[in-house]
Amino acid sequence: MYEFDTIAAISTPMGEGAIAIVRLSGNDAFRIIDEIFQNPSSKQMSDVASHTIHYGHIVDPKTDKIIEEVMVSVMRGPKTFTREDVVEINCHGGLVSVNKLLQLVLSRGARLAEPGEFTKRAFLNGRIDLSQAEAVMDLIRAKTDRAMNVALGQMEGRLSKLIQKLRQEILETLAHVEVNIDYPEYDDVEEMTHQLLLEKSIYVKEELMKLLQTSQQGKILREGLSTVIIGRPNVGKSSLLNSLVHENKAIVTDIPGTTRDVIEEYVNVRGVPLRLVDTAGIRETEDIVERIGVEKSREVLKKADLILLVLNHNDELTYEDKQLFEAVKGMDVIVIVNKTDLPGLIDMEEVKRVALNHTIISTSLKEEEGIDELEEAISSMFFQGNLEAGDLTYVSNSRHIALITQAQQTLEDAVEGMESGVPIDIVQIDLTRTWEILGEIIGDSVHESLIDQLFSQFCLGK
Repeated sequence: MYEFDTIAAISTPMGEGAIAIVRLSGNDAFRIIDEIFQNPSSKQMSDVASHTIHYGHIVDPKTDKIIEEVMVSVMRGPKTFTREDVVEINCHGGLVSVNKLLQLVLSRGARLAEPGEFTKRAFLNGRIDLSQAEAVMDLIRAKTDRAMNVALGQMEGRLSKLIQKLRQEILETLAHVEVNIDYPEYDDVEEMTHQLLLEKSIYVKEELMKLLQTSQQGKILREGLSTVIIGRPNVGKSSLLNSLVHENKAIVTDIPGTTRDVIEEYVNVRGVPLRLVDTAGIRETEDIVERIGVEKSREVLKKADLILLVLNHNDELTYEDKQLFEAVKGMDVIVIVNKTDLPGLIDMEEVKRVALNHTIISTSLKEEEGIDELEEAISSMFFQGNLEAGDLTYVSNSRHIALITQAQQTLEDAVEGMESGVPIDIVQIDLTRTWEILGEIIGDSVHESLIDQLFSQFCLGK
């Protein structure tokens, strides 16, 4: 286990609340709490049983003045999150009281923790690997039950165990190759033939392919699906945003061009996290403010994962509508024909021809009709109902996806080499590189600067 100084931080969100928690971790955690904590039993926290909680008061040793009424939890390493001695002080959730308590703890010798430093220590002390540490932040940021379940699975080591298993397969194969090269005279050692090496490599390659097949869904769950609502002015784009968010986030009027800027909101649609963007109506306009909004709309359109293209049931299909279909060619699009509560002037056969194979949903957002069908279409488009499979390991982290892709490519080079009759000791180089790349996922072979960068993205106190 690494040796560190004692760190402290507020581990609950800043602001008024029922309680706040100041967390300490390190060798001096018990000494510090003994110096500032008084309880009815007069016991020192360094003498009480581990994983117990105690009522009392925080007192400033310099003035003997009571600072706070608290509950103190004590946990001895290595059976803690960081594998160090940990103390958590539960106090009232006021801004003044919790900051005063933190300053007192720091004055007794603790250092203010860096962002993510508690989790970083858990990693460096061997309690979790790097992929599990990253899953901690995924769990905090999860916006749907599905995203939370994927993060929990990764925290429990589902991805880590699979990566470790594949690395072990490669390591045993490499060891076998080494024995054959160094001791060719041994008759009791199975010869590592090209065929045997090829079988092992293909097995690992197929397992990596399975992981990559889940990566699109996993990445969507982690980062959200960038979903852009487009359409001519006054077709119901802002009404659609409000319907999906279930509150009035955008102004809705009968006046065309009401939305002048891009409005962004997170929404949970049947377990799919959408980064929903309501854009200004795309049209030619002399209004300088609206024109800026239209340009912003065109920009976000280029980065979208999903397009919700809204048409007006009460209007004929216009040249501007057809231009929008041209702009989203080759993208994932759901066509929404809105205002079905009004007389139908749009030619639905023409809409089907222009929409090609895109899903078409009819809605009356004013009457709250068609929203269920739209939500089902969004969910089916990206998850096709198979995300609930409990035996699958989902890859959601962009860093992991990039490394697995890289490892798979290295294995493909090895397979191609073997099929071309390249000597085994040359193929061994590609296998060794694959083993190293997979090690970067769980932190077995990763540069210190990358570790610092990853943990700097965590919130303070985690």
